[in-house]
Amino acid sequence: MKILKQFGGKVTSELIQRYQQSENWKDGQFQNLETADMSMSLSKVPGIIYKQISNSKGRMPKKPLPIIPFDKVAFEADSDKTKMIWYGHSVILMRMNGKTILIDPMLGKDTTPIAPVANKRFSENTLSLIDDFPEIDLIIFTHDHYDHLDYDSVQKLKSKTKQFFVALGVKRHLVSWGVAADIITEFDWWDHTIYNDISITFTPTQHFSGRGLTDRFKGLWGGWAFKTANENIWFSGDGGYGKHFEEIGKRLGSFDFAFMECGQYNEDWYDIHLFPKESVQAAIDAKAQKVMPVHWAGFALSYQHTWTEPAEEFVAACLDKKINHGTPEIGALFTVDSVSAEKWWLSL
Repeated sequence: MKILKQFGGKVTSELIQRYQQSENWKDGQFQNLETADMSMSLSKVPGIIYKQISNSKGRMPKKPLPIIPFDKVAFEADSDKTKMIWYGHSVILMRMNGKTILIDPMLGKDTTPIAPVANKRFSENTLSLIDDFPEIDLIIFTHDHYDHLDYDSVQKLKSKTKQFFVALGVKRHLVSWGVAADIITEFDWWDHTIYNDISITFTPTQHFSGRGLTDRFKGLWGGWAFKTANENIWFSGDGGYGKHFEEIGKRLGSFDFAFMECGQYNEDWYDIHLFPKESVQAAIDAKAQKVMPVHWAGFALSYQHTWTEPAEEFVAACLDKKINHGTPEIGALFTVDSVSAEKWWLSL
């Protein structure tokens, strides 16, 4: 049954032995570098669910968000600059050093495929985008949550993808969905490799993992840094504010450009997502020179903010801190130098 496949691969004793080799595995699970409050009591859950359902004002756009059509010729044209496209939420398509790289390709229509109430995407027919994409040289996954790792997207992508780099613990899901094990490489925090003259490093975040009731913290979570001879680009990944951002800056910065998680934040899960001001401060800590907000304009996963608030407050914080920023339209092709800072959502 498809609904059972959504849970992904099971955690076996053999996998536990593999995970135990990580210094980030303690007391039977992966741990954050700093203490993060994950103790949301069961007594709060009914109230949170009620707020999610009842507090709908401004949380979704009035009509589906448009996506600029994919231009394969422009995307694949030779350039010494990395070309990037954002497809809402945390989906990034990049052309770097002549290779096509896709980050967190959750292009499905719903982040709650196993729940009775759907959480629908703000844009329509996003799975069909995959049909227009060229062959994918490398897919990157930050962690295994449903809004980042999507069964339907993987089913469409696996036949046109050469290789996968994933957070430690994600491989079991991909293998269970039919991806060949020998094209998947798992990364622990700070693991790095050279891929087509691109130095790729898996960076820590303060978050969690899991797709069911029994696999929470049984996989890692993180961000990714990509350094070429010309550019240094960072994708922060999901997670709350902490000292690890300064460490990332010390080890890998400065960054020419950073995709910063900013959206789906809430006081009920304060430690595991960045509020807009924290997102900008985290970018500064990591020594990012230009930034853009991601993890918004895709889904309404938090009842605490409207769908545009993450971007509005992120931009305001960037102006206050005097850090360069971009807010490209969904589907727009851009480089570090050409990214637009227009507030496109105001015209919708």
